Amino acid sequence: MRILMVGDVVGRPGRKAIKENVPDLVRSHYIDLTVVNGENAAGGKGITREIAREILAAGADIITMGNHVWQQKEVFTLLTREERIVRPANYPPGVPGTGLHVLKARNGVPVAVLNLAGRVFMDALDCPFRKADELLATLAPEIKVILLDFHAEASSEKMAMGWYLDGRVSAVCGTHTHVQTADERILPGGTAYITDVGMTGPVHSIIGVEKEAVLEKFLTGLPRRFEVATGPYQLNAVILDIDENTGRARSIQRVQNFE
Repeated sequence: MRILMVGDVVGRPGRKAIKENVPDLVRSHYIDLTVVNGENAAGGKGITREIAREILAAGADIITMGNHVWQQKEVFTLLTREERIVRPANYPPGVPGTGLHVLKARNGVPVAVLNLAGRVFMDALDCPFRKADELLATLAPEIKVILLDFHAEASSEKMAMGWYLDGRVSAVCGTHTHVQTADERILPGGTAYITDVGMTGPVHSIIGVEKEAVLEKFLTGLPRRFEVATGPYQLNAVILDIDENTGRARSIQRVQNFE
């Protein structure tokens, strides 16, 4: 089976990229399931009900999140009502939403989608490694295809997670840095790995933000309000080919589409 994983969608340009690319990718690559990271979809921070509907209508089967999950106030209700949105599972107990969802792909195969957040250079959350163990232990034996969106800053932490889960999940796909890495590979145990899927958003930007504001902050050290850049978009994604009988990955292919 084939899974399309789309990197962090940033603002309006990112949502446009989803609408104009995902349906064609699904058709041309015979995609069975589409996963989209939407944590920056609403003006660069968080997600709203309407934007979630927009992304799902464009072809996403499930939306993963990250450290900006709580930026829009309506998300607290949204996460309790929409099971197709998962947030990092290693937030403390009692917060809205879930970090694991099992759904059926277009070919009828059940797929578990996990979402975890890193701790290096990020918020102090529960241990993502131990949380991964906990979540995997809850899955029924017949669920072989398992995808993890690991939303983390440090490449070392993402690589550590890849090796930690090698042979236990089908893929570990890093998100958060908005820069697609060229280290996609199949680990010895059969897990597909990439440090960062990349960003789906404005090309002429600094990780999705207007260049001028970011440059001024670097030059002066003064606080600046960041806005999502405008102009043409890029879409960063990976296509995973997975043996649905064993859960082992056959291949991982990077995608870069530009407007």
